[in-house]
Amino acid sequence: MPSGACDCHVHVFDPRFPFAGDRAYTPGEASGEQLDELHWRLGVSRAVLVQPSPYGTDNSCLLAQLRLRGERARGVVVVDPASEPPLREWHAAGVRGARVNLATFAVQDPEAALVPLRAAAAAIADFGWHLQVFTDLAVVAALADELARLPVPVVFDHFALARAAAGLGQPGFPELTDLLRSGAAYVKLSAPHRISTASEHADVAPVVRALVEAAPDRALWGTDWPHTGGRPRTAANRLTVEPFAKIDDASALDRLVEWAGPVASRRILVDNPVALYDF
Repeated sequence: MPSGACDCHVHVFDPRFPFAGDRAYTPGEASGEQLDELHWRLGVSRAVLVQPSPYGTDNSCLLAQLRLRGERARGVVVVDPASEPPLREWHAAGVRGARVNLATFAVQDPEAALVPLRAAAAAIADFGWHLQVFTDLAVVAALADELARLPVPVVFDHFALARAAAGLGQPGFPELTDLLRSGAAYVKLSAPHRISTASEHADVAPVVRALVEAAPDRALWGTDWPHTGGRPRTAANRLTVEPFAKIDDASALDRLVEWAGPVASRRILVDNPVALYDF
């Protein structure tokens, strides 16, 4: 790995911090020490911790990890629009973005999605943060013009959930690449297992290459460790511990570097995170 390589999408689940009562699932423990071990094995020296949905709007676990890690880490929080969060204090701790999680809560209606997107963007604009959005291509396509007009950059999680098997002509993919080319958005080339149906995720290769070719300075990489989503979720099982999916992060990273090529890989792993997260 090049010096300063960054994993731009990880979570920590610490049992000392309680989960939200209305959470959609219950993860097991995934400690900061385990995350450090993974990054040592991968040769990664920086990380971006993303607020996971089971913690709701209580960012205490994430902030504790940032304070332990100092300049090695940045954070993406979830902002409660009904409160007055200490954004300046969070910025000093290393927070550089706010997340709006639409996909986990099955928010597909574009008008409904616009409400939290606009509220979060307005709250963070003065701090130079970005808006991280977990949604799919249908919502991206429906809101492309609105997203481009937001006062902050947008970062799409996990390929904006493009379906690898559907190819580059699938609805919403042109709007995604247009947003990247315009400079209004970034995309995380993270968790290829979420969008793939092929052995070793081979069907993701054309998607990676198309996104990197469209805007090599707007692509990021993340493991999505510790890989939530290890079983189907129902209302009945949301309070029982969900196993993590078994993912070979080293192989996934090797494939990304192969698909993107050495020059673009350095930008994805080092230069783009430095620019976006202010390392």
